[in-house]
Amino acid sequence: MQRSHSPTLRRRRLSAELKRAREEANITSTNAARLLGWAAGKLSMIENAEIQKVKADDLNKMLDLYQVTDSDKREALHALARDAKVRGWWSKYREVFGPQSLPDFEAEASTIRTFESSVIPGLLQTPEYAHAVFQGGRYTGTEEIERRTQARMARREILTRFNPTKLRVVLDEAALRRFMGSPDVMVEQMRHLLHMAKLPNIDLQVLLFSTGAHNALIAPFSILEFPEPLDLPIVFIETATGGLFLEEADEVEQHTVTFSDAQGSAMSTAQSAKFIADVLKSLESD
Repeated sequence: MQRSHSPTLRRRRLSAELKRAREEANITSTNAARLLGWAAGKLSMIENAEIQKVKADDLNKMLDLYQVTDSDKREALHALARDAKVRGWWSKYREVFGPQSLPDFEAEASTIRTFESSVIPGLLQTPEYAHAVFQGGRYTGTEEIERRTQARMARREILTRFNPTKLRVVLDEAALRRFMGSPDVMVEQMRHLLHMAKLPNIDLQVLLFSTGAHNALIAPFSILEFPEPLDLPIVFIETATGGLFLEEADEVEQHTVTFSDAQGSAMSTAQSAKFIADVLKSLESD
């Protein structure tokens, strides 16, 4: 399957391009709004990607005012505006992902770097393991668990499609030792991890208990990077109510350094695969 479009990223890219075009035309935002005959808030919302749909007529008015005459450039911006309106597959799981969803960004991510301390990362979970995670040791409605499991499994497509996303994982040993569901669930999860670790776009490293203290002794996080220069990296931190996105350059840099430190403290991919295989053998023998 071809790489999906992220409506949110397309909207942000369009906003950045329009703001750049205005600045290159030496027009202030106040004057632009006045010349367009708009309320100042409307232009601000477009430039800050707060409007989901930019009408074709409004886009043409802005491009005319900013003297963007190149037909290819204009068509490219109209294409971004059209893509920003298209709903991704994740929209049907809105009750699972919330209004600002991780799959929206994963859809166009070229590389995802993930540190996980307690459970197997969602992109590498089997359906049965995910089901056990969502069960959470307490009663939860069957229908809700099924919906959440289906949504999580749909996310995995980015790893096996044509031109797949690169996934770099540092996994704390605790995630391998923490028992989820039945023994059969854990056996199949370990087998799946070993299978995925063989893929050329996936690097999986285990951080052993014996490492002791390390720089990633904080909340698990993911860093998403994108192929387009205008789409700056973001950090995602999962929370009990959904997730938190960090976009400030210093926040992204701090998490990048933290991930690099954790990666340096972890075993190599080859050593990690052998360690997981040993965990699997132990589970199979019990």
